[in-house]
Amino acid sequence: MKLIFTTTGTDWDSKMDPRFGRTQFFFVYDEESDKIQTYDNTAIENEAHGAGPKTAQKLSEFDAQVLITGNGPGGNAAAVLQTTGTEIYVGAGEMTVREAYEAYRSGALKKFGGV
Repeated sequence: MKLIFTTTGTDWDSKMDPRFGRTQFFFVYDEESDKIQTYDNTAIENEAHGAGPKTAQKLSEFDAQVLITGNGPGGNAAAVLQTTGTEIYVGAGEMTVREAYEAYRSGALKKFGGV
């Protein structure tokens, strides 16, 4: 399974970014291959409007089944993610990526209801 995290950095000890649309980085972890991929999303800061849906569209390119974030996406972004079948888990805003992964694995994060 592929999981994608919204983060402020590019390694397991990076802090989670509680924001979805304007997250600084995506941290993608493929559990099957144990590979990590990162994506610098900082260019989104220059977007005046529509950061959430644009981030959701970019995220879909990684083909992750699970998104782990802090507060969750807004309505338009959630609608985009819903069409991809991505499960969204929230509540990881104050954690590191490693802590968020462990919280997900133990069932401690809340599934996002969405749209």
